[in-house]
Amino acid sequence: MEKNFVKELTWRGMLHDTMPGTEEHLMEEMRAAYVGIDPTADSLHIGHLVGVMMLRHFQLAGHKPYALVGGATGMIGDPSGKSAERNLLDEKTLRHNQNSLKEQLSRFLDFDSDHDNAAVLVNNYDWMKNFSFLEFIRDVGKHITVNYMMSKDSVKKRLSSESSVGMSFTEFTYQLVQGYDFLHLYRENNCTLQMGGSDQWGNITTGTELIRRIGEGKGYALTCPLITKADGTKFGKTEGGNIWLDKERTSPYKFYQYWLNTSDEDAEKYIKIFTFLSKEEIDSLIAEHKEAPHKRELQKELGKQVTTMVHSEEDYNNALAASEVLFGKSTAADFRKLDEATFLDIFEGVPQADIAMTEIENGLDMIAALAAQTNFLKSNGEARRALKENSVAVNKEKVKEDYTITKDDLINNKYVILNKGKKNTYIIRAI
Repeated sequence: MEKNFVKELTWRGMLHDTMPGTEEHLMEEMRAAYVGIDPTADSLHIGHLVGVMMLRHFQLAGHKPYALVGGATGMIGDPSGKSAERNLLDEKTLRHNQNSLKEQLSRFLDFDSDHDNAAVLVNNYDWMKNFSFLEFIRDVGKHITVNYMMSKDSVKKRLSSESSVGMSFTEFTYQLVQGYDFLHLYRENNCTLQMGGSDQWGNITTGTELIRRIGEGKGYALTCPLITKADGTKFGKTEGGNIWLDKERTSPYKFYQYWLNTSDEDAEKYIKIFTFLSKEEIDSLIAEHKEAPHKRELQKELGKQVTTMVHSEEDYNNALAASEVLFGKSTAADFRKLDEATFLDIFEGVPQADIAMTEIENGLDMIAALAAQTNFLKSNGEARRALKENSVAVNKEKVKEDYTITKDDLINNKYVILNKGKKNTYIIRAI
């Protein structure tokens, strides 16, 4: 093969555990591997990215990647790493989610080429939906003992005295369903490797066991570490929830900001996992960063690479411009380029006051804008003092007391930005 997949994952810090013989197996010829993706939403979030990056590296190494959308498993819920059961979906929602996920995955995986290793999207609902319960327990269930299933960490944790929830029969059988997926792909697509997060090891090895007992063959397992943050908080989450790949759910500006705000320690780890930069490029970036950490070159490059890869160069440039608007030396012209969603993201949490559009059309004087009508400043006297000290700006341009805000000042025909000094920002919204 052109590239050693296991070595590539190893230096990137993306290898947690692998079954003996996996590396040799992959070096012999083109192989097929899959990663399961939960279709409970119509977008991936950055927690899914590691698995997707593994599939991409797998394809770059000349192998054939399968992305398995867990339509059937999404209907029952996976107990690994979860403390409670999840919501179950209907078929129409699953199909919609599957189509949306494929569109996002095609930014990473080549589904359309005529090469032998073109990526394939499969849904386990397609082969599980016709399976009757009796057939399943006869053809699959009898090959795995309860003792074997009970020995898995994901089961042990849920059955331990610490867990108040217990475990339903549905969840207990989850590993058999996931194991059967591996057997099915092994038989139908000659897929010999399943990859996933380290919490999936138990489910993956149940699959290799089914391949051994029913398929009389050999399957392999490979897992990556679960991504953590140095401060112990959960990777991929903010106070607002998940960081999604869909720009309607998480704007490119917020997406970029997430990576920009990572700690030095995390940025050093993430740049290997979430970009395709070479070892040389990354080593030199890390060295450069260590010389001048305050410049945050590592975080900037990480943000640039991931935002461009998930969204586009244009979205990255807009996110960069938006960051400059808040923290840099921007002009009114820069504000006017922002779309409303980005504008609202940037100024989230900034004090706002609503003023009737007619008042702005007639001209709003600065005392009214700063105090009388908005209460941004405590009194008209404070507003006058600030204007005399030349510390007030409208849309980043300094103004005096005789300035009048008119319709020409509106950004997106709706907003005016006021600044008092460097620290205080206020928004007037015309309604």
